[in-house]
Amino acid sequence: MQTWKSLVAAGAVSLSASLAHAATEIELFFPVPVEGKLAAEMKNLIERFNTEHADIDVTPVYTGSYDETNIKTRAAIKAGRPPAAVIMSANFILEYQINGEIEPLDGLIEANGLTADAYMDRFWPALHGNARFADKVWAAPFHNSTPLLYFNKEHFVEAGLDPENPPATWQEFVDAAKALTVRDGDRITRYGFMLPGNYDYLGWIMTALTMSNGGQYYNAEYGGEVYYDTPSMLGALSLVRDMIFTHKVTPEGVTDGKAVSTAFFAGDASMVMLSTGSLSFIRENMGDRYGVAFVPRNVRNAVAIGGASLMMPKGLSDDQKAASWTLINWLTSPEISGHWSRFTGYFAPNRAAYDLSEMKGFLEANPDAQVALDQLAYARSWFATFNTVAVRKALEDEVQAVMSGDREPAEALAAAQAKADEIMRPYVEQTALKLPQ
Repeated sequence: MQTWKSLVAAGAVSLSASLAHAATEIELFFPVPVEGKLAAEMKNLIERFNTEHADIDVTPVYTGSYDETNIKTRAAIKAGRPPAAVIMSANFILEYQINGEIEPLDGLIEANGLTADAYMDRFWPALHGNARFADKVWAAPFHNSTPLLYFNKEHFVEAGLDPENPPATWQEFVDAAKALTVRDGDRITRYGFMLPGNYDYLGWIMTALTMSNGGQYYNAEYGGEVYYDTPSMLGALSLVRDMIFTHKVTPEGVTDGKAVSTAFFAGDASMVMLSTGSLSFIRENMGDRYGVAFVPRNVRNAVAIGGASLMMPKGLSDDQKAASWTLINWLTSPEISGHWSRFTGYFAPNRAAYDLSEMKGFLEANPDAQVALDQLAYARSWFATFNTVAVRKALEDEVQAVMSGDREPAEALAAAQAKADEIMRPYVEQTALKLPQ
């Protein structure tokens, strides 16, 4: 016969098991597209979330780069096992909407007593275009960036340049790169400028250069139109070609982002163009030897936002949706948004984060972080089309050929445009070329 103590103990075990079973289990897919200890810190954040939310058990799954995260998310959706939330490259959200693979957030926003306008007003205006379109909200901005010009202050002083007045125009940029390049006969021992030439990064940098030359790059209102073969992009690509082959201040060929960072740290490059998301890593490695500036302009100051948003794939249960929405709101709250910004270098998309004392103190101690925030005034939506990756690579392949000396800019852009148009043709045929009967 069981005693009352054994019955109570058994009941406690049963209740504990029942409560544990009641927790909604979900997965969060997350990428680490830039340098730093982001993966470990994300896991720390999710541990904290789980502690604060006993009814939800989130498993963080590191999924590699932005492109790899996209591939793995699509595979999980097709297999019928979608993650409940994904930190997805902001410019992939449109394609998920086109393919019907993403859950709109409007119903959840309204259940919280907010309008879509009020919800989106939490975030910087430059971020809205990649999160809200086709009359619905599809994503919540999580961490965002712009490209920045990083420069070595010591090299500037050695070259007779003023580190307090970095180059603001293309002409000043070229002149500075020439002055900073160090040669030993025909051998270059220090490059004036380096830029990442690997996939994804290269397309983003070309976006910035084209926009700063007055270009639009793509049709932000229609997923089947890009502007590769245009005078504004020809000017941008010609600048890159000239930096490599005419002025010889940038290395020939394709250098990936990590190698560019390494060259900057080692003093082998005086100026580099990298993400805001690299800021904490650069600060950690460079101390006070570096400065930060806007991307130089030719026609105007303009850059595309980068980074990622939180999205909710289709195919979730109601409990999973509710748990995912709780996680999304927690990760995009002012406190967590500000913490992630301070840790990574990304700017906080939630504007209220900058009202917190921690962020005010951080910006006062680290004025370099203010530069990306200031450049937001000139930021626009990120390149997003039908089949974004393939359309982006159509350009990147040709730009890489120019950087390697195998193509001239005009020829490369004509080829990129033709290939991109062909890739987008199925979408164009379904929309622009398919008239109502």
